Amino acid sequence: MSPDQAVVARLRAAGCVFAEDEALLLAGAARTPAELDAMVGQRAGGLPLEQVVGWAQFCGMRIFVDPGVFVPRRRSEFLAETAVSLAAKDGAVIVDLCCGTGALGVAVAARLTGARLHAADVDPAAVACARRNVGPAGGRVYQGDLFDPLPDVLRGTVTVLICNAPYVPTGEVRFLPPEARDHEPRTALDGGPDGLSVLREVAARAPRWLAPGGQLLVETSRSQAPLMAHAMSAAGLTAAVHGHEESGATVVAGSLGRTR
Repeated sequence: MSPDQAVVARLRAAGCVFAEDEALLLAGAARTPAELDAMVGQRAGGLPLEQVVGWAQFCGMRIFVDPGVFVPRRRSEFLAETAVSLAAKDGAVIVDLCCGTGALGVAVAARLTGARLHAADVDPAAVACARRNVGPAGGRVYQGDLFDPLPDVLRGTVTVLICNAPYVPTGEVRFLPPEARDHEPRTALDGGPDGLSVLREVAARAPRWLAPGGQLLVETSRSQAPLMAHAMSAAGLTAAVHGHEESGATVVAGSLGRTR
């Protein structure tokens, strides 16, 4: 199927690098010519493609993405893959903090037999979107700041704790692409002065929630990884840095010792 060249021209004029591919996706999502015209207008106006069509591809799964919610990045698939590789293979208790759409938790739970999934986010729009993704996977989503909304019964039981918190330093947010800077919540982008404010708090509080042998996994930049590893070590976790050359993704994992 060839894309509508008029649509391609509008997208290319708006600066869309993959205009042909995007034109096909938009045509497939639109139910009427009028809806297609409106969607092309939204995309040309800078709205992220995933928010326009209502979904993103992540770890081979179609994840719902609502307007105003952080779009799961393809490089974060490495975070999901690392979590699966380090997790207990059966009956894992998974918590996805700062969950956004819930993509990470859903992707990990789908690959672990008998997994139980919990997710949380402070943003009401993200929570509503995550429930559309996490609910069908049999999980639960809570609204609140970091660990605060989680039920106490989870303390000391979590085997996989994923937190893809914002890690962009405050001073660098203005350099992000406009579709992120203008259409995703600031709370999902701004990680404080050095980008690690939220992640340091998560590392400090994680040992109270992890089961013996449980893993905390976060995404950072390569340059931030040593600082994050130090924060995990200071919290009593055994830290390791994992990198993926092709995507440039960096994951820092912290394991809680089996004797406490």
